[in-house]
Amino acid sequence: MQQPAGVILAGGQSRRMGGGDKGLLDLGGRKLITHVIDRLQPQVAEIALNANGDAQRFDLGLPVIPDSIDGFAGPLAGVLAGLDWAAAQGHAHIVTAAADTPFFPCDLVPRLMLAAEEAPIALAATPDPDRGLARHPTFGLWPVELRDDLRMAIKDGVRKVVQWTDKHGTALAEFPAEPFDPFFNVNTPEDLTRAKELLG
Repeated sequence: MQQPAGVILAGGQSRRMGGGDKGLLDLGGRKLITHVIDRLQPQVAEIALNANGDAQRFDLGLPVIPDSIDGFAGPLAGVLAGLDWAAAQGHAHIVTAAADTPFFPCDLVPRLMLAAEEAPIALAATPDPDRGLARHPTFGLWPVELRDDLRMAIKDGVRKVVQWTDKHGTALAEFPAEPFDPFFNVNTPEDLTRAKELLG
């Protein structure tokens, strides 16, 4: 498998943070999203940012691709936008990462690629005391060839990532959750405080 392209999902509405772009919040003197870019960039061929609205507000030197489906259709709309962009760039796969998750693993992409030898889609997962394994559906490896199928699913009202991925076969790349879950994401002001502690 060729090195995939990377797509950072920043299209959410950040309701629990009071609106605005969580990725632009300050974490240790740098934008939260900059931490995400620094982790993803060495692992992928190139990066784009999926976000809606005025692209100029990011000023990160990356292409900004909006959802192609109106009405905030959730992460799947961001995945679709990323797949369409990657197809135009000649990539066969993308790996997605959430813009508010600054500590995800530095070996995310190779481990997703390894997992994807068993199924067309691979998602990250961590041990969970209640569920056994918790899937992290915004961290996945997705084949460009499924983009038209995904487009139809979203138009048919599918919004949950796993509702669509389970149809196609999904492998899980399991990551340790110690000393903390690397997919910890910043949803609330309290989470931002915690992220600053973890960074320190």
